[in-house]
Formats: sequence, structure tokens, C-alpha cells
Amino acid sequence: MTSTTTTRTMTRRTLLCLVVAAAACGSADPTQKKSTPVAERAAPTKTTTGPTEVGYFAGGCFWGVEHFLEKMPGVVAVESGYMGGPKDSPTYDEVSNGDSGHAETVRVTFEPQTIGYAAVAKRFFEIHDPTEVDRQGPDIGTQYRSAVFVTGPAQRAAVEDLIGKLKANGYAVATTVHDAGKFWLAEEYHQNYYVRTQKQPYCHTPVPRFDRPAEG
Repeated sequence: MTSTTTTRTMTRRTLLCLVVAAAACGSADPTQKKSTPVAERAAPTKTTTGPTEVGYFAGGCFWGVEHFLEKMPGVVAVESGYMGGPKDSPTYDEVSNGDSGHAETVRVTFEPQTIGYAAVAKRFFEIHDPTEVDRQGPDIGTQYRSAVFVTGPAQRAAVEDLIGKLKANGYAVATTVHDAGKFWLAEEYHQNYYVRTQKQPYCHTPVPRFDRPAEG
């Protein structure tokens, strides 16, 4: 590749990043009312046939994480919200500015007789880049950090097993694991964002990291 071609390629990539960054998580709806989040509401959006469990995952903009996890058979609902910070009832503005300490997080409600927690967690590690620190693609800040909030020893063991497999494949995993705290539901306009807008995720792409080694 010539230096001219390289320059043109870098210019195209730079322009693409600028365009994508302009549509960063939340900024696409600047006129929406930013109502105060609430801690709980009825989660299931699909018909359930048995008991359900929940898992909490943070991997960059919650729009993309929600989009891919809600497609899994056995997943009843995926809700966007905030977790991991000390402030009660954080607003999107507070979280996006990094003022609240929270991470953009999704709450996944699933039927364990249909899909196990480990399968949901595995998909989470495939749809975002767990090697990035305090960012995901063009979204930068601790609110976009990679983290899993576990509800007990079984979930912690499953996540740590998956992280071990990724590290064995050469991935420098930055994902942190914490005990789950209070989940604050994000404003209504964040819920099911890609379904409502018919847009496509801009910084989440499925990658079979468990089936192939990291590129050197």
C-alpha cells in the first residue's frame, strides 16, 4: 500500500469515526424529555412459561447490548439502565457526563430452563470488545466500561470461567466483575431503541472470540 493510499484510508476512517461519534449513545434524541429513572418496573415483555432469572451486563452503549441480547431464545426482556455508582436515581445526563459513577447497564430477564446464564454471558462477551478500558468504540468514559454485575456465586463462577477462556485465547480482558447493586431503569426513550428507530448498532458487532485466538 502506497503512502497516498494509506493517507486516504486513514482519512476515510477518521471521517467515519467522527460521523459515528456524533451519533453517540443518547445524543440521537436531544429533544426527548429526560425523565428521572426508577429502580423497578415489570420486566417481562414476552410470554413466560416458568420461573425467570436476571443478569446485569455493561458493555458500552446500552442500546447495542440490549439489541443483541434480546434476540436470544429464552430471553424474556432486556432493559437499559444504570448500575455501579453511588448516586440514587441518576439521570442520563449525570451518567453520560461521568458524574454519577454508574455504567450504562442492561438487565436481562431470561428463562433458565430454556437458556442458561452462562450462554447469555458468553453472548455478552461476543457482542462487545471486553479488552477496551473505559470505552466502547467511539464512546469514551467510565460510563461505557465493560463490567458484569453478578447476583451470586454461580453467576460469578460462570463469568470468571468465560474470562479465563478469553484470556487463554490471548485476549487482554478488561471486564470487571462486581456484586449487583440497585439497577436504575433508564429513561423511556432509551428502551428498545434500535427496534423503535430501525437503526443499526454503531459500536457492537458479534465476534466469535471463544472460537478463535486474538489477533497478534
